[in-house]
Amino acid sequence: SHFADIGHDPNTTNVVYENAQARERTQILMNIANMHRGIVVGTGDLSEIALGWSTYNADHMSMYNPNAGVPKTLVQHLITWYADSAPDEVALILRDILDTPISPELLPTGASGELQQRTEDLIGPYEVHDFFLYRFVRLQESVRSIAILACITFQPQYTPVQILDWFGVFLHRFIVNQFKRSCMPDGVKVGSVALSPRADWRMPSDMSTALWLAELEAVRSDCV
Repeated sequence: SHFADIGHDPNTTNVVYENAQARERTQILMNIANMHRGIVVGTGDLSEIALGWSTYNADHMSMYNPNAGVPKTLVQHLITWYADSAPDEVALILRDILDTPISPELLPTGASGELQQRTEDLIGPYEVHDFFLYRFVRLQESVRSIAILACITFQPQYTPVQILDWFGVFLHRFIVNQFKRSCMPDGVKVGSVALSPRADWRMPSDMSTALWLAELEAVRSDCV
């Protein structure tokens, strides 16, 4: 119905197709919450908030977000930890979730039901992004320091070229998606630093990426 309202062909699976679904999900959740005098609880974690990996005014929005201060790798660790002591029927579901590739699931599945959209195939592994996030936000280290340490830490699992490319993705997405964080819902601060503009992280939404990406380019010769 919504695709008809906006005149979009649902066979055209572009960004309109993806984001319209995410926003319709949120609209339905918000309205059902009103029906039951409840609230919509956010699901985005610290890693997704840092990378802007959400649809503006869709999964980006809620009344309260309990995961806002928990990075993706810690979310996975917590699920594993809980599954180890949970009843068998619960543990089975949790481990199935852990084994499922991370995906916003906004594109149709393949002919045999496989996911066509895998987040880490698009932006890089979360274990690497969480390394960047910790050192960039929590320790406030320089781009050069983070890049060199990442190349040392993740060898030989990933090549320096891969790591520096992913760091470029991180820097670009972190900076250009500040506008989403500037109006993010309230969320609990779990660790020693958060990205809420009402607490720890104040940053202009129109800041240029040029300075940080230029520093990254300058350090490539030291790692590659």
